[in-house]
Amino acid sequence: MSTFAEFCTSIVGKVLLALVVWFVGKFAIKKILGLMDKIKGLDKIEPNTRTFINSAVKWLLYVILIVSIVSILGVPMASVITVLGTAGAAVALSLQGSLANLAGGIMMVIFKPFKVGDFVEAAGVSGVVKEITLFYTVLNTPDNCRIHVPNGSLMNANIIDYSAEDTRRVDLTFACAKSESPAAIQKLILEAMSSNEKVLDDPAPFARLSGGTNEAMQFTARAWCKSADYWDVYFDLTQAVTEKLGENGVQAPAVRVISGS
Repeated sequence: MSTFAEFCTSIVGKVLLALVVWFVGKFAIKKILGLMDKIKGLDKIEPNTRTFINSAVKWLLYVILIVSIVSILGVPMASVITVLGTAGAAVALSLQGSLANLAGGIMMVIFKPFKVGDFVEAAGVSGVVKEITLFYTVLNTPDNCRIHVPNGSLMNANIIDYSAEDTRRVDLTFACAKSESPAAIQKLILEAMSSNEKVLDDPAPFARLSGGTNEAMQFTARAWCKSADYWDVYFDLTQAVTEKLGENGVQAPAVRVISGS
């Protein structure tokens, strides 16, 4: 009984010490990660790289903490290493997708196909990049939904970065009756686009007859603007050109009436 009591006391002591180390370690990790954000020089690193580094450091510190707790509990380190090696092989086989996501995160940090704050379209979704972590990239959609996209999927997909360039081109199409003068319609469209302050003068706005049917002519209009003004210019020009054509009595395309017996 005396030996059993000593054994229980020893086990309880180790467990209590392990718990203390766990909570103290968590507190220390939190403080270390907080200090990393205040280190001079790190603030000059791109946000996506900084987030990736913080995630990697956090995982590494937790691994060290867990190994320390296992050592405190009296488990031989040789056995721990053996178990970790075996478990690592099994986990690697079962978590191939997660490892692909990790590799994708590393590749994104190296090649930087986009950065935090860019509006991108990839892997079937689109939105503003809010965060890049070890395994996932977080996007906010235009309707304010949050999407976590696996990094592996991103690195194996075509990525469209709408914010990469300073300017973008707005493409619009308009139709009118076949009886209208193409030159007059072209002039009206150009006047409507030129009156918009957000439309750039260089490259100059473009409007030309681009197609049509037996009942209508189709015009293509193109205007350049700053990337941040794209949607404002898109909707403003759609309304401005439509109003301009209406004010000048431009007729809409004729509607074909099909009569049946």
